[in-house]
Amino acid sequence: MTTQSGKRGGGDDESEVPLLALLALAKDITTDLLHRQLGQEGFGGIRYRHGSVFRFIDAEGSRLTALAERSGLTKQALGEVVDELERLGYVERTADPADRRAKIIRLTERGEQGQVAAARILGDAERRWERHLGRDRIAMLRQTLEQIIALQSDGG
Repeated sequence: MTTQSGKRGGGDDESEVPLLALLALAKDITTDLLHRQLGQEGFGGIRYRHGSVFRFIDAEGSRLTALAERSGLTKQALGEVVDELERLGYVERTADPADRRAKIIRLTERGEQGQVAAARILGDAERRWERHLGRDRIAMLRQTLEQIIALQSDGG
């Protein structure tokens, strides 16, 4: 059993939890907080998978193919996510002025408001971490994670 302190419980053999497991737990806790608060603020139905649209959509809208490439999902899987968000009123599909056969996926006003609320909620969480852990530690965490991501991007 793993405790929230990052130690394995049970017996005398308390070893450290792998770093990736701690990162996953921190992500899960933050994602749960985000979705709970979004729901409390009237943005119900938003789930983790919807981030594949909210995180990668351009301000003027994006084609499904572009969103699929950016998110790493197939066009079919992303199409299902867009269908859900459309039913929930967060996105709409409009004709692409450059190619009338293609569709542009755009955030609706409600979708834009949800995106702004999510950014605020995540910013509030980060500021709470700074108050409890110190601004320097959070800045170092951010820098370290950015460097890890850059290593991956460089093939390292």
